[in-house]
Amino acid sequence: MIQAGIFSGYFPYGLEESAARIRAHGFNTVQLDLHFKDMDLDKLSRDKCARIRDVFRDHNLPVSCISGYTNIVHPESGERERRNGALKQILAHAQYLGSPYVISETGTFCPDSDWVHHPRNKTEEGWDQCRAVIQELARYAHDHGAVFLLETYVNNVVGSVEETLRMFAEVDHPGLGLLMDPTNYFESHNIDDMDATLNRVFDALSDKICIAHAKDVKRSGDDKSEKHSNIGDDSAAESHTFRGVGEIELPAPGLGSLNYDLYLRRLAQKHPNIPIIIEHLSEDDVPRAKQFLDGRLRANGV
Repeated sequence: MIQAGIFSGYFPYGLEESAARIRAHGFNTVQLDLHFKDMDLDKLSRDKCARIRDVFRDHNLPVSCISGYTNIVHPESGERERRNGALKQILAHAQYLGSPYVISETGTFCPDSDWVHHPRNKTEEGWDQCRAVIQELARYAHDHGAVFLLETYVNNVVGSVEETLRMFAEVDHPGLGLLMDPTNYFESHNIDDMDATLNRVFDALSDKICIAHAKDVKRSGDDKSEKHSNIGDDSAAESHTFRGVGEIELPAPGLGSLNYDLYLRRLAQKHPNIPIIIEHLSEDDVPRAKQFLDGRLRANGV
């Protein structure tokens, strides 16, 4: 059966308390965020990684994947180098944290936001720069016993089924895999064609999926601004507070229009035991979101 998990970053405590709180909700896996209030993780070491891994194992919460979210094509070269250096540090230590899978979206050339579209994203020059970075990350990951998981998002350089397929064709490397989040493929033009869009995503990409995410998608209404949520931690990463921009909002699972039954059935066809990681919520909403996801998994027999 599909395994239900959650990002550890939605529990902004020390290492032991974070693991205990997650396990108390009945989860059996986590996507690991390297942020614990009692640990300095700006510089990783094998000993620090082993401690984190072992604490989650002791709480029966094996680490299924690791967050490495950053803007890998940041338009300022020094900032891009700094960000990708931090991502490489995670890739180099992934095997000691308990999972080879390290995830990031592909970024945007927008200088002011990691989530807003920029015209350069859809140019051949922008594509070539992004491909070069992903190729380097895939090779680096493979050399360190890891796999870099690309997460498609509509406002990034890799933002569609076609662009995802193209990137995997041009970077044909065992160090590259796919994080499946179907909500990231929806825009104003296809959100009302829900089932056909979901089927197209899975028809094209199922064989590349390593880990899945669980959030939701809906039209944003009158508010087209970049949306962030207060999740009770002032130091939370933007990847956890972000809730959408423009025409599309990305709330917690069960609060939008995603056809979860079709999503889970298609996911289970080729990945019957895959971890699916809940996101885009605050800690007080975790019981509702887990109950929703567990209910859909049970109803679909997966």
